[in-house]
Amino acid sequence: MSFNLKYPQIYLFFLFTAALISCKDSSRPDVSGIKLDVKIERFDLDLYAGRGKAVAAQDQLFSRKYGNFYEDYIHRMVGTPEYTGEQILSTLYKDKAYADLNREKDSVFKDLQLQEQGLTESFRYIKYYFPKIKVPRFIAFISGFAVQAPIGDQYMGIGLDMFLGKDSQFYGAIVQSVPRYLSKRFAPEYIVPRITETYVREELFPEADEDRTLLSKMVHNGKILYFMDQVLPEDLADTVKIGYTAKQLSWCATYEGDIWAYLISNNLLYETDDQKIQVYVSEGPFTPGLGEKNESAPKLGSWIGWQIVRKYMDAHPDVSLQQLMAEKDAQAILQGSKYKPKSGK
Repeated sequence: MSFNLKYPQIYLFFLFTAALISCKDSSRPDVSGIKLDVKIERFDLDLYAGRGKAVAAQDQLFSRKYGNFYEDYIHRMVGTPEYTGEQILSTLYKDKAYADLNREKDSVFKDLQLQEQGLTESFRYIKYYFPKIKVPRFIAFISGFAVQAPIGDQYMGIGLDMFLGKDSQFYGAIVQSVPRYLSKRFAPEYIVPRITETYVREELFPEADEDRTLLSKMVHNGKILYFMDQVLPEDLADTVKIGYTAKQLSWCATYEGDIWAYLISNNLLYETDDQKIQVYVSEGPFTPGLGEKNESAPKLGSWIGWQIVRKYMDAHPDVSLQQLMAEKDAQAILQGSKYKPKSGK
C-alpha cells in the first residue's frame, strides 16, 4: 500500500504501538505586496470535539475535510494500514493519555496567531525568491509524539505535542524514545523555523543522491541554513536555526579553527563512508572525537558548512540566493569562500 505521507519522523507514545536578487546585507526585499496569509487548520480541535459523537460520522467528516492528511494520520502517524479510521478514533477517544495531552496542548497554545504570522512572513520571502512554489495547507494536530513536521500530498503538518516547551511533563516520560537533547527544542518558538526548514529541505532542495562526500553534505546543510538566514526573521538567533544551546554555539565559535583542522588532518572532507559521515551531520548530544568531556556541539559538519557558505556569499556579492542554491559543486563553494578559520585555544 502507498501513502501520501512523504517524510515521517516516528516517536510513538500511545495507540497502535523567489527574482534573482542577492540578499547579503541587513536590508531585506519588500515582500508586503506578496498576497499570502497563512492559516493553520485545526485538526487537533476538530478531532477532540468529536468525542462522544458517532464515530462513523466523525470518520467520514474528517476524511472529507482533511483528505490526504487524515488518511496519513490514521494509517501512518498513529495507526497502521490494518486499522480503519473508526477503530483508531474509538481507541483514541477512550485513551486517557490523549485527553491529558490535549489539555496540556490547549494550555500552551491558546491560539496559533503568532505561528501564522511567522509562517506568512517566511513563506512570503520564499515566494519572493521562488515565485512558482506552491504553499501547502498547514494542519495542526497531536499524535502522541509520532511526528513533528510531516509533509504529505499538498499538506504540511504541525505536531503541536512536539512543541509544548522543554519542561513539559510528557517529555520526561518518553525520554527513552525521545532523548533530552531533542526534546529541549520542543518549544513553541521552534515551530516556524522547523516548519520552514523541513519545507526547504524536503520540497525545494532535497539532497542529491550523488552528494556522497562529507564536504558535499556539509555544504548542502550550510546552504539550507543560509537560506533560513534569508527567509526567517533577521533577529532570530542562530541557536534556534540550528538547534544549539548558547553554550554549544559559543563552543563552536571558540574552536572553529580547531574543528576545521581536525577535519582536514583526519582526511574527512572527502570521506564517503556514510557511517563515518553521519557522526558530523546528524543530531546527537555532541560530536564524538571533538572536545573534552563530550562538551562539543553536535553536527559540527553542518555548522562548519554554514560558515563556509556565509563566507562564500560575503566574498561574492554578485551571487544571488537562487544561484547559490543551484550550485552543485561543493568544492567550488569551498574554494570560493577562502575559508581558513584560525585555531582558538
